[in-house]
Formats: sequence, C-alpha cells, structure tokens
Amino acid sequence: MTFTPTDYLPYDFANRRHIGPSPAEMVQMLKVVGAASLDALIDDTLPKKIRQAKPLDFGKPMSERELLHHMKIVASKNIVLTSLIGQGYHGTVTPPAIQRNILENPAWYTAYTPYQPEISQGRLEALLNFQTMVSDLTGLEIANASLLDEATACAEAMTMAQRVAKTKAKGFFVDENCHPQNIAVIKTRAAPLGIEITVGKPDDLDASVVFGAIFQFPGTYGHLRDFTPEMEKLHATKAIGIIAADPLSLTLLKEPGAMGADIAVGSTQRFGVPVGYGGPHAAYMATKQSYARSMPGRIVGVSIDSHGNRAYRLSLQTREQHIRREKATSNVCTAQALLAVMAGFYAVFHGPEGLRAIAQRIHRKTARLAEGLKMAGFQVAHVTFFDTITVDVGPLQAAVMKSAVDEGINLRAVGDTQIGITLDERTRSDTIEAVWRAFGIERADKDYTPHYHVPEKLIRTSDYLTHPVFHMNRAETEMMRYMRRLADRDLALDRAMIPLGSCTMKLNSAAEMMPVSWDEFALLHPYIPRDQAAGYMEMIDDLSAKLCDVTGYDAISMQPNSGAQGEYAGLLSIAGYHRANDQGHRNICLIPMSAHGTNPASAHMVGWKVVPVQSAANGDIDLDDFRAKAEQHADNLAACMITYPSTHGVFEETVTDVCQITHDHGGQVYIDGANMNAMVGLSRPGDLGGDVSHLNLHKTFCIPHGGGGPGMGPIGVKEHLIAHLPGDPTTGDGAVSAAAFGSPSLLPISWAYCLMMGGDGLTQATRVAILNANYIAKRLEGAFDVLYKGPTGRVAHECIIDTRPFADSAHVSVDDIAKRLIDCGFHAPTMSFPIAGTLMIEPTESENKAELDRFCDAMLGIRAEIAEIENGTAHPKNNPLMNAPHTMEDLVKDWDRPYSREVGCFPAGAFRVDKYWPSVNRVDNVWGDRNLTCTCPPMDTYSEAAE
Repeated sequence: MTFTPTDYLPYDFANRRHIGPSPAEMVQMLKVVGAASLDALIDDTLPKKIRQAKPLDFGKPMSERELLHHMKIVASKNIVLTSLIGQGYHGTVTPPAIQRNILENPAWYTAYTPYQPEISQGRLEALLNFQTMVSDLTGLEIANASLLDEATACAEAMTMAQRVAKTKAKGFFVDENCHPQNIAVIKTRAAPLGIEITVGKPDDLDASVVFGAIFQFPGTYGHLRDFTPEMEKLHATKAIGIIAADPLSLTLLKEPGAMGADIAVGSTQRFGVPVGYGGPHAAYMATKQSYARSMPGRIVGVSIDSHGNRAYRLSLQTREQHIRREKATSNVCTAQALLAVMAGFYAVFHGPEGLRAIAQRIHRKTARLAEGLKMAGFQVAHVTFFDTITVDVGPLQAAVMKSAVDEGINLRAVGDTQIGITLDERTRSDTIEAVWRAFGIERADKDYTPHYHVPEKLIRTSDYLTHPVFHMNRAETEMMRYMRRLADRDLALDRAMIPLGSCTMKLNSAAEMMPVSWDEFALLHPYIPRDQAAGYMEMIDDLSAKLCDVTGYDAISMQPNSGAQGEYAGLLSIAGYHRANDQGHRNICLIPMSAHGTNPASAHMVGWKVVPVQSAANGDIDLDDFRAKAEQHADNLAACMITYPSTHGVFEETVTDVCQITHDHGGQVYIDGANMNAMVGLSRPGDLGGDVSHLNLHKTFCIPHGGGGPGMGPIGVKEHLIAHLPGDPTTGDGAVSAAAFGSPSLLPISWAYCLMMGGDGLTQATRVAILNANYIAKRLEGAFDVLYKGPTGRVAHECIIDTRPFADSAHVSVDDIAKRLIDCGFHAPTMSFPIAGTLMIEPTESENKAELDRFCDAMLGIRAEIAEIENGTAHPKNNPLMNAPHTMEDLVKDWDRPYSREVGCFPAGAFRVDKYWPSVNRVDNVWGDRNLTCTCPPMDTYSEAAE
C-alpha cells in the first residue's frame, strides 16, 4: 500500500496551530449552521460590495522550525551593545524565576483584564503588590495598576492636574531637565486642549500663571534637586506639583511625597523588565487619596465577598471611559498589567533591603566612574547625582562616542560638547573600565572607596515596603510556589475559552512568544543608533507592509502602544491634516451610540466635540440620523468614528454610504479596528472609505492580553495622512509615546503569526472565527434571543444574546449568569455592552468544537436553571444562579441550600476532574468603593473583613 503526503496530512498543520476546529468538525458545524460550505457561509455573512478584490499573498507559510531559524537570522542583525544612555531606560536583571514563571507563563500572559474579580484574585493580588510598592516608594497614599509608559504617564498627570487644581490658570510648567521624550509627549497632549506649555529652569517657575508643574527626579542629566520649595510655591497658588521619579533611586533618596508632591509618575522598567527597544514597560502614577477619583487608569482595591471574606477587585470603575465616555478621566483602556506584575514580583523577590543594596551598588559605581574621569581632567557637570553623570568633553564628543562603541558601549550625546553616562544593575567593573578607555583613560576599577554624592537633605529617612509580602522567605522554592498559588486563583486561556466580544481572546502560540525573550530583541535601548537595530527595522518594515496589505492603507505607524492610544494618534493625524488645509476649526466628531467608550474619550482628548448618532432598530447606524447630523455640522465636521463590523456583530451594508457622507461634508473617516478579526483577508477598511484605522495587535494579531496589557495599537493611514503620523519622541513634534515604535519587543509575535499563517491562513482564520460565532448563535437559538443578525440571518465574528427578559421572569440579572458561568469553568462574555443587560460572545477561531459545545452546554444549562425559577421549581432567591460562584469552601462546609452540592458546584459544562474553583465568592463592589483600600492591608486584618 502506498500513500501520498496529502493522505498523511489531511489538513495544514501550520494553520491548525491557530484554527481550532478540524476539517471534520467544520463539516459538522456547518450542518448545524445550515450552510452548504464555509464559502457559502461567508457569502451569506459579508456583503459582496465590501469584499476585497485580491486575496492576501504573503508567500508560503513557514513551519515553526523555519520561522525560528528565520527569526534568529533577523535578530542577529541587531547589535547588542551595553547601553549606558539612560534617559529613563536602564539595564536590568530579570530574575529567572520571574522570567520563567511570569513572563513566559501562559497562566499569566493569556489572562484577560480582571473585570470579573472572582476569577482574577491572583492577578489582582499581584497588582495590589505593585500598587503598594509604588505608594511606599513615592510616599503617596494611592497608586494605580500601571499606565503605558513614563512619557504618557507625564501627560496623564498634566491633564489630571488640570482637573483637580483649584486655579483658573491655563498654563503648565515643564522642568527643562525632564527627559526629552516626556517633554515631547506632554506637548502633544497639551496642544489640542489649549494648555500653554512653558519649558524652563525650576528657578524660573512662576506659580501664579500655571495650574501645575512637573519636575524630573533625578534630572535627565543626572543632577539632584529638592523640589520642596517648588511644591510650596505651587500650593500657595492652589496649583498641583508633579514629580517624575525613578523608583529605584527612591530607595535612597527623599520621596516625592516628602517633598510635598501631589502626583508622582515614572517607569518601573528597571524593576526586572527588559528594555526591549522601548517597551512594553509599566509606568506608574501615585497621588493623594483625595484625588483618587480623578486618577486615570485602573486601580485595584480591597473589598469583601458575599461571605465577608477579603477579596480584591478593580475599584472606582465609574471613572473609566466605558462608562464615562468623553467625560472619563482618560481614554486609557489597556494598562501594562503583565509588566506591572513582573515589577511587583521584582520588589517581592528582592525586598526593601535588596532594592536598597542594588541602588547603593549602582551609586557607588557611578561615583567611582566620575572620580576616574575627574582625575583624568574631565569636568563632571554635577556634584550630586545618583546613577547618571554628564561629562564635558568639548570637541572630543564624536571621537569619545565612537571609541565607546568600539568598546561595546553606547553613551548619550548631550548637546555638542557633553556626554551622558547612566549606570545600572548590569554594570560591572569591566564596563566602567571600558568607559574610561573610551575617554582615553587606562586604569583599573579597584582600590577606590567613593563617597556618596547625595546631599544630606535628600537622603531618604522614611521606611518603605514594610508589608509582610515584601519580607517573605525569598528562597526560590517559596517564590515559585507563591507565583503558582496566585496563578491558580485565576482563569486564563490556558484553562478555558474566554468568549469576550470585541476582545478577541485567541491563541498566543508558544513559537510566536519565544523570540520576545531573546537578547537580540530584549536588550536594545530605544535610542541607540538605528544601524544597531537593523533586525528590528527589517521586521518592522516587513510587518508594516503586511499590515498595509491586510488593511488597504498606505502607511503604518507602530508608535501607539495601546488600542486607545491608536485611536488618539489617528485622530491627531486627522486634526493635523485639517490644520494643514486651513480647516483647523473642524472639531465635530460623529460617533454611533454603540461605539466603544474609548472612542468618545479619544475624541475629547484631541479637543473635539462628540455628537452621538442613533442606532436603527436592527442595530445598524441610523443612516438618516447620520446624514442629518453630517449636514447640520458640515462646516465643522472633523471626522466620524465607526467600528466595522459593528459592535452589534454584523457587517452593515451601509458602511460605504457612511464613509461617503462623511467625505462629502468635509470630514475624515476613522474605522475602529477592534473587530478586525472578522475582516482579515476578506475585507479591507481602507477600501471601504476609511482614512485611518488602528489595529489591536493584542487582539487580531496574537500579542497576548497579559491580564490587561501589554497592548499595541498601530495605525494605518491613507497617503494624504502620512505626513501627520506621530513624530519621533526625541527629534520631532507629535509624539504620542516615549519610543518611536511603541512597544517593539512585542512585534516578533505578530510578525511570526503572519509568517507562519501566510495570507491563506490568515484568511482561513477569519472565516473560521465567523463559523464559530454562527455555530454558537445557532446552538443557543431558542433558549436565548440573538439580538442582531445580518439580512441573511448570519452574525459576524460575535453575537449578542439578550438576557434582559430574565430580569422580569426570574429576577435573574446578567451578573447572575456571568457568575454562574464561573462555576462552569468559563470567563463570562462581555457584559452589558453595547446593550445593557446583554452578553456579547466572541469565540474566535482558536476554539475547537468540543470547547464551543462545552460553552453552549453551560449556557443551555443556565437557561434550564432560569426556567426552574420561572416555573417555581427553584427558590426565587436561594438558587444556584444567585449564589454563584461556589467555592470549594462552600462544598465542604455545612450545606443549607435547597439544591444539592452537585447542582451548585458541578453544573453543565464543568469539568469533573479538572474543575476550576474560584478562591472567593461573589465580590461586593459597592463595599469596596465605600471603603477604599488600594494597598496591601496588614495581614492581621484579613480576619476582620466582615466587621
């Protein structure tokens, strides 16, 4: 008997990595859906006039081995030198226990944002550790669970200061010693809001004309200054003082809170997070308790569950953009949760003594380096410093910089005659000696006892990291077990499907993730000479070309490092285009009522007025209302923001009409890329009339969610907008992030995804995502109403099921259903968006038929439980739905409920052997907001939660 390769390989293994259902399963699913073929289903779902003309063609897909070999070749084109450039980016040592058990562990990197706290207790505790660390180090009462990068954190602090300041002043002062990228992003954020920026010396601060001011500590050139007098000046005029501080320096130096600062921001990158050519890194923000409701970003807080036990949750969510829309504190949606978890564990791993020892070693080495340079006749600019010195070399600058590169060292050029040097945790004696040689000095780094270069008044006197978690036994065995215990409290994609609509929780394959940890990608400083990053440039250029092919746009900017920041950058590009055409007065943005909350929040950030557009009965944009409002505001129409396919889960046939109406009235079209997973290979937003779109690489292109971040939101634009894309944060205007390419160490993931899938594979992934969604909709048909369908009765990649009738028939809320799904071993679908009281389900293409069926069985089982309440068989209040979720403690303690333990704890869909048990019962959100605690509570209070 003979066989051919096609007999042996009945399907494409390259595509099967990401595509869950087998060909045989697809046949079964198509029968349930009632489609003759997958092609027929796609023809039913997508209007013909929006289909792209040419298929994607990226060449032959690579196998995993071919990909990793290719990636190694490209990575080797990056030149990994020791970068002592500083400017907010530092060499750091990631403890292997953290690298392996957090960064490279799918239990941590595949989790979703912890909006469902009962299945997120481990991540929430880790983020609470991070907040406690930040609050302690800065000396301020409350911190958030991270922002995107230091530069955007500075900009967020500025707008927060404007909200809380008790002065009518319009100006904002920026210390000229702030890092250049921080100044650049602050200027970008300020311009559309009419904030007047003054950059100058701290001594020149006129507090009477500003609502706030920001200072860098230590300064970008290394000097130290006590900003207490500046804070007092600001407070005398009811203005707000902000300090951007290096957190490691705060283990030795006076903390911002002790100086009187109202807000502190900075980056925790040097707490074990690789530089990665610019990101991702977790920025922090801390402030006074009284300003908590005005602080942007997520805040983890302490509450209680239904049994009075301590439980964690996200606090004060009414501040956030999905509820407040254009009135939100910020458009921030993606944080940097995974990186914040790493930084928090770095502090747990080292403890306060270990962090202080690291800081002391760095300072001693910097002092030795400075002394050697001074002994050779060079002038060091500042007497006091922590880890950075600036050296005057006159006309020798270029020669010293080149000599340093020859020694394997990157230094920082400051002006035309100075050189900046920043030491870090990775610095060794041979590094110091190499720097000396670059300056023409031959000496050994020994026999020298340096004195401290920190003034007495700036030495820290307060304690920090006093909570027991920072004093636990730091043997690796104990650390590993602590990380495992926290991971076991969560439910991530490595356990079960996370069927969230518009959030695209799909596979992040192991082969795609591996290169992220390679030194060639992880250790590059973002401000090195471009010729040292040739591998990055090759990857970015090729990925950009592929994304242009996918979207129909002419250029891509990789700078936005979140989806919401992509929206903001896209709208800034449109605003710049209007100004260039003497149409800068255009400031009206039409946004459908169903839009993501980030859309109106982003429009507000560029100084535009939001005009909402109604939805038609079938969920589409009300075309008559859209046309009427476009005509009404034609003289000032800047743009419309739409999501395609719509947030209602259908491909609207009128999308080209919406685009044309906008263009006819002088506006530009922004198409939100949140639902791009339903379009890749089938339809291109740039062909529909879109002028700009952002892409959620952390959704459609496989960068993992990381428990709420990292993210990437690059924007694609048509040719006329290219000149208005974000600028280089170190050299130009219009920067939206601290690094030119945002968070580039994540880009190998998306590039690998495209290379291993190929054009056909990406298209097939889209088709199967649509199949999976239609399969779920069909299986749930009859038990639940699917709210919106296309003209042929199909849904796109997601569907909305209506749970509102059960509030009347059984007093069962959408929350009850979501919590009961936890007992079944599932994360809930998206709740109450875009319609209150509904569930939006998106299975993605990654889930196989067995997992889809398990979810459907769970939902049908929940419907049967609702029916028992409706017909009086079950107790109207004491029933499995209203008591959900059930913990293992519920199972073993006295059971006084009118249903059995088995019914409560093992509902339909739940695994018997591998059952997921939440660690807490239903969390009390109101209690947590009324009793706001956002740092680690003392251990002896855990037994007092219900008091």
